[in-house]
Amino acid sequence: MVRKKRTDQSGEGESSNPQQAGGNAGRGGGGQPMPPQAVGSTGGRGGGGQPIHPQQSASGGRGGGQPMPPQQAGGRGGGGQPMPPQQAGGRGGGGQPMPPQQAGGRGAGGQPMPQQQAGGRGAGGQPMPQQQAGGRGAGGQPMPQQQAVGGQQSGGRGWAPQGPQGGRGGRGGGQRGGMAPQQYGGPPPEFQGRGGGQPQRRGGSSAGGGRGGGPMGGPFRPPVPEQHQASQAPFQPGGMPPQAMTVPPAELAEASSSAPPVQAGPSQVQQQLQQLSVQEGTSSQAIQPLPASSKSVRFPLRPGKGSTGIRCIVKANHFFAQLPDKDLHQYDVSITPEVTSRGVNRAVMGQLVKLYRESHLGKRLPAYDGRKSLYTAGPLPFTIKEFKITLVDEDDGSGAPRRERDFKVVIKLAARVDLHHLGMFLQGRQADAPQEALQVLDIVLRELPTTRFSPVGRSFYSPHLGRREPLGDGLESWRGFYQSIRPTQMGLSLNIDMSSTAFIEPLPVIDFVTQLLNRDVTSRPLSDSDRVKHFNCSLWLLFSSLDQQIKKALRGVKVEVTHRGNMRRKYRISGLTSQATRELTFPVDESGTMKSVVQYFHETYGFNIQHTQWPCLQVGNQQRPNYLPMEVCKIVEGQRYSKRLNERQITALLKVTCQRPQERERDIMQTVHHNAYHADPYAQEFGIKIDERLASVEARVLPAPWLKYHDTGREKNVLPQVGQWNMMNKKMVNGGKVSNWICINFSRTVQDNVARSFCSELAQMCQISGMVFNPDPVLQVLSARPDQVEKALKTRYHDAMTKLQQRELDLLVVILPDNNGSLYGDIKRICETELGIVSQCCLTKHVFKMSKQYLANVSLKINVKVGGRNTVLVDAISRRIPLVSDRPTIIFGADVTHPHPGEDSSPSIAAVVASQDWPEVTKYAGLVCAQAHRQELIQDLYKSWEDPVRGQVSGGMIKELLISFRRSTGHKPQRIIFYRDGVSEGQFYQVLFYELDAIRKACHALEPNYQPPVTFVVVQKRHHTRLFANNHRDRTVVDSKICHPTEFDFYLCSHAGIQGTSRPAHYHVLWDENNFTADDLQSLTNNLCYTYARCTRSVSIVPPAYYAHLAAFRARFYMEPETSDSGSMMSGAVSGRGGMSAAGGRSTRAPPPNAAVRPLPALKENVKKVMFYC
Repeated sequence: MVRKKRTDQSGEGESSNPQQAGGNAGRGGGGQPMPPQAVGSTGGRGGGGQPIHPQQSASGGRGGGQPMPPQQAGGRGGGGQPMPPQQAGGRGGGGQPMPPQQAGGRGAGGQPMPQQQAGGRGAGGQPMPQQQAGGRGAGGQPMPQQQAVGGQQSGGRGWAPQGPQGGRGGRGGGQRGGMAPQQYGGPPPEFQGRGGGQPQRRGGSSAGGGRGGGPMGGPFRPPVPEQHQASQAPFQPGGMPPQAMTVPPAELAEASSSAPPVQAGPSQVQQQLQQLSVQEGTSSQAIQPLPASSKSVRFPLRPGKGSTGIRCIVKANHFFAQLPDKDLHQYDVSITPEVTSRGVNRAVMGQLVKLYRESHLGKRLPAYDGRKSLYTAGPLPFTIKEFKITLVDEDDGSGAPRRERDFKVVIKLAARVDLHHLGMFLQGRQADAPQEALQVLDIVLRELPTTRFSPVGRSFYSPHLGRREPLGDGLESWRGFYQSIRPTQMGLSLNIDMSSTAFIEPLPVIDFVTQLLNRDVTSRPLSDSDRVKHFNCSLWLLFSSLDQQIKKALRGVKVEVTHRGNMRRKYRISGLTSQATRELTFPVDESGTMKSVVQYFHETYGFNIQHTQWPCLQVGNQQRPNYLPMEVCKIVEGQRYSKRLNERQITALLKVTCQRPQERERDIMQTVHHNAYHADPYAQEFGIKIDERLASVEARVLPAPWLKYHDTGREKNVLPQVGQWNMMNKKMVNGGKVSNWICINFSRTVQDNVARSFCSELAQMCQISGMVFNPDPVLQVLSARPDQVEKALKTRYHDAMTKLQQRELDLLVVILPDNNGSLYGDIKRICETELGIVSQCCLTKHVFKMSKQYLANVSLKINVKVGGRNTVLVDAISRRIPLVSDRPTIIFGADVTHPHPGEDSSPSIAAVVASQDWPEVTKYAGLVCAQAHRQELIQDLYKSWEDPVRGQVSGGMIKELLISFRRSTGHKPQRIIFYRDGVSEGQFYQVLFYELDAIRKACHALEPNYQPPVTFVVVQKRHHTRLFANNHRDRTVVDSKICHPTEFDFYLCSHAGIQGTSRPAHYHVLWDENNFTADDLQSLTNNLCYTYARCTRSVSIVPPAYYAHLAAFRARFYMEPETSDSGSMMSGAVSGRGGMSAAGGRSTRAPPPNAAVRPLPALKENVKKVMFYC
């Protein structure tokens, strides 16, 4: 090795994840952030001012109709400005703040009230007693404290942009500042309100409870309903289940606000409180107040177990773990000098235990987490003690003295780990899972495998646990197992599953690079004359790209030298030299005498470097680099490859991991026996016993749903068998219309006549399937070059639009080469964000085959892209789905996709979809936005900002989708079901707290008393629970034994596996104001899985979550590629209105508001209305 300057040896770099702090707790009335302690809820009100939820905590009156947290139980001034939590009194008529001591509110003229009158103000600004701290009804009536969810009554505010004079406010609220027009475009004028009261300021929106008002007012005319073959029961608000609201939300627009203001006395308040107590007993739905912080969130308890379906027994890869009866102690560990490597830390502590276990540790065998914590089964004979430890490096074969490193270790008693609370939790007698106790048990069971195998996250890998399989490009797969201790209904459970991941092959670096570049570049040396002569030839292009490609693959990889006999010293690669090896020189003495690397290796080691045209590996840092020729280095075994795999490698890895259920079950059992937990010294020390039998679990097979197709087809209804069916003899229930379309061919191998024939067959299949499809394109098929995609698309589009004049172009069909690189993404970005047209891409291999099955599948995708429906649930159109069919219900799906490992500067993409039809719940509109790198909380669900002209303006994904739902159905959603994908258990609290708050704010921004009940369900696919059955079928649900001890969760295998072992989806209910039973939610989720638009199969996760994932994946194509080799991570959120367009570790920290992310280009309006992402 050549040292340019002396370099200090450092330990292996491995950093711990930062603490994931809670999300943004909430926002005040003006959209300003509040600390978590100040976050309340903004419940809803009926048209007559009655509360939606009787249990609502006191949230004060509302001067300007803005929401307040429960701690601000006073009220708001005429300007409705927010108060900090300490000013829990209220505001004067001018909205000025008061000190906390005057926590009673202010009169109409802004005079302070004593604290005892901390209740708010009547219609004329009169004080109310504290007991009446609930706000005011439509006519200024006081409401009890428990009803304090919204002071201002409304039926139309926020659903539509207002005219120059806005709508008319309701009485009892006085004048109020209105909501400025929508950022994302307003709803149609039919959504205006009408009512009496004082006129609003310019730009306001209706705060009154009625219809009409303003130049855009008028009677509401719902859109013409689409024709269905099955009869639909009319929507009858009076037929709803008992609610806590006296005026159904559907009638909010009809409620009058012209009642005169009446001052209520204490007796009336008592009457209302008595009525409220009656309502509490009869209400089937409850708008629950948001907790003050994520720490106080309590997830819903299981509402009983399901009973629908055929019972059966399945086995699960969970192994019962007996709770130890030991006195566990935690000790803090301080190692000086501090090192970042867990491996070095473990070596230090291993040496300490070896030396001092008998003499100083009371013969205890401690478990160590590799960082700062040590755990023992019983106390050590000291509370604090210091040890001196010397680590001696491994023998590198050089014969030189081995390096010794001295460490000081201080062990100090920190706490006792209470297993009593864990036992209480497992018995369902305690709400919170004692995470520390679970963590200790997990660390104990990981201690022995960590010394035997290569740990990666919660998994362990070894080349001896199964055959290594080559993945290509210098990578290979290693087999391993996942292990995690979990609390379940049967007690503690050890979840074990098989896994595989990519490791770097322990090859000579020259061979690794040869594989990576997929050719033998060593066979032809590249001389200086070659570099000049062949600068533009393909060979030099290959070498000119070597720096980036090889540098990216090798950075951080550990290598050992091979040119010094038995001495195998190890180094970590930091980069490549910019010069070839033969050009590298370095000073050999203080006088500056230079020597070449080639000469040095020949004279010092007698080693003649063969490949002098290659760059050297650089180890150390930029200031003190050391140079190693590639041919003297070999990659050290056991290094996981954490960067992005290419498609060939992914395919090869999937082939390795795909196992039939019997094979997977056998391997899991072999792993358990191999691990021999009964002989594990750490498990014995801590008294943990593992049952080595798979858990037997009771399951149920749910009935398959009937699907509705069009009456003109031979098969009008179908009952799917084994999770799949086909389109033979069926027609789409609502066929879309494609009158005008064009085709562009980017494949050189597809001749024009083949392209024309394919388009003709596709048009015919669409017609057969039930669409109205013009067989003739607007223009003849155009053949174009892939490198001129933008020019070809835009020119052809404008040519077609010129020919069509005022008519719209409905569809673009594109023929792509099989290997098309970035072409697909470019087409989608241009069509959806620039031209405003949906497209259907078809690969060359399918164009030549022209199979009927393929054409039928493509027709399904085209139909939903142009606004049609393929099928609907029979139960949906016959109004038989519990808690969906009885009232207008909107179903959301949300997901966040993060950049691949190694892409350190790319933003994360959030997507939200929402159903746009009711009662069918089949069509989903989607919105997407970019947000900070690896930020999991969806930042754009709700946003508010100050507009210099319009004042306070609000918007966001939820608000726009709610408006879109009302446009398309004629109803305001009266129930929200929110399926959230991609959230790990450690993020449940932050995601729920942040995103439920955003949903509430979005609803309130539309109307101050609009708060439909919300059910928030997390969908998880990245878990390791597997079910094994003799005759495993789709529709299998499990909600016992291996599920959570007390909370509402279940596993559902809604799909029929194509290959391998089916992974059930895990659904965990984090919030439920709709009071779903287990059967109702399980059946709804299972049945929705049969409505997925892109194929005639049931799918593995509920379609709204699936669609959100597709939309987020699509939006990645809209971004300009940004690569960063710096290794830095962006943090921050979308600032202001940026970042929104319609349509593995994750951070739940609320990012700083000033860190901007480049927004995605906006989708065209006609695109975002349809399922463009399918």
